[in-house]
Amino acid sequence: MGRYEAMLDRVDRAMSGPTSHAFLWRYSWPDYIEAAVRVGKPRRAQDLLHSLAASAEATGRTAPLALLQRARALLSPDSAAGALYERALALHAQDRQPFDEARTRLVYGEWLRRNRRRAEARTQLQAAMEAFDQLGATPWAARAATEMRATGLSLPDRSQAADPLAVLTPQELQVVRLAATGASNREIGARLFLSPRTVASHLYKAFPKLGVASRAELARLELA
Repeated sequence: MGRYEAMLDRVDRAMSGPTSHAFLWRYSWPDYIEAAVRVGKPRRAQDLLHSLAASAEATGRTAPLALLQRARALLSPDSAAGALYERALALHAQDRQPFDEARTRLVYGEWLRRNRRRAEARTQLQAAMEAFDQLGATPWAARAATEMRATGLSLPDRSQAADPLAVLTPQELQVVRLAATGASNREIGARLFLSPRTVASHLYKAFPKLGVASRAELARLELA
């Protein structure tokens, strides 16, 4: 649902509590690393990257190694990230795990779009969206579709629920409704007693949930 801070806090508490040594937490490490990158706190993930590397390399299996390359790509500068994403996809091809491979294609497509390589981004995002659709992973398919639209491609509405607003937090809903009227981040902040930066953060989290890529697209949603 894009609630990255909440995910990080929840896992931090779990991994420091009575079950901190449970084997199962290592399955959350790739998600934790991605969430840390999403909130702009990559250093928060460095220790877990080392743990993930030790675990993946100890198994020698291609599926964990693919996740390791994806995690490294997320934490790497642009000069190195592309090659790491390609390495991850090559490993996925040796041991098919459709959901994990689709997630790698999604973040790779996002990276390509940010680097203005739109045609390549669409190839990865299209493959990710189709895989998510086949798996019934509706929220992930909607996120891939949002990224596709951000490349300039027109796609039909991929709202994930009959009432798409049900996936928003109360404050996100307030912000989205005001944004749909054309109010700026500063104006919304003044109305809700929030900083413009916090308003921008709420919109950043709300757009993927609603399956939109811009304020202009909010107009087609029923926001009453």
